[in-house]
Amino acid sequence: MNINEYKGAVEGLLFAAGEEGLTKQKLKDVLEIEQHTLQELLDELMVDYQEKQRGVTLMFSDEAIYLATKVEHAPYLKQLLDSPQSSKLSQAALETLAIIAYQQPITRVEIEELRGVKSERAIQTLTSRSLIQEVGRKEGIGRPILYGTTKDFLTYFGINSLEDLPPLPEGNEDDMETEADLFFEEFSTQGHENTEDHE
Repeated sequence: MNINEYKGAVEGLLFAAGEEGLTKQKLKDVLEIEQHTLQELLDELMVDYQEKQRGVTLMFSDEAIYLATKVEHAPYLKQLLDSPQSSKLSQAALETLAIIAYQQPITRVEIEELRGVKSERAIQTLTSRSLIQEVGRKEGIGRPILYGTTKDFLTYFGINSLEDLPPLPEGNEDDMETEADLFFEEFSTQGHENTEDHE
């Protein structure tokens, strides 16, 4: 591949990795390139993303590299998230949010074990809506991100604290997702209707 093809590959890999991003070592291993070549690719991508017509940029955190939207586009993103069409959460997002609310702090892998399906998209959606946030890192291999709910989560569902969440049946964790999902779906629907009432 030529350098432009490699740049496209890096961009695609970082997009697929989501908010957790990838380390330089992982990118090198996947692309089978040397350190200096990877650095050249990243440097060129940074220059490319400085162009006004580009909507994303590279971010570096804890040795991980990931794609992020530009600060100057924040007003447009806020308008999108605040629009009525975006007010209702998907079923996948509701299920993921329910698990996080009751099991926080929790990692993406632990969420996926409970749901039985990939949850990266749902986590990205909830993060962009400021309903969940990174609350730390779990000790162990890779130190995965721990997620928890935010103050906006409380506001979104009209509750004062996590103590206001409906209690789950004791000793029956299998019902957790169902019980919580019904609760969140009810509040999500109410929130959507209230938004429509104020249009």
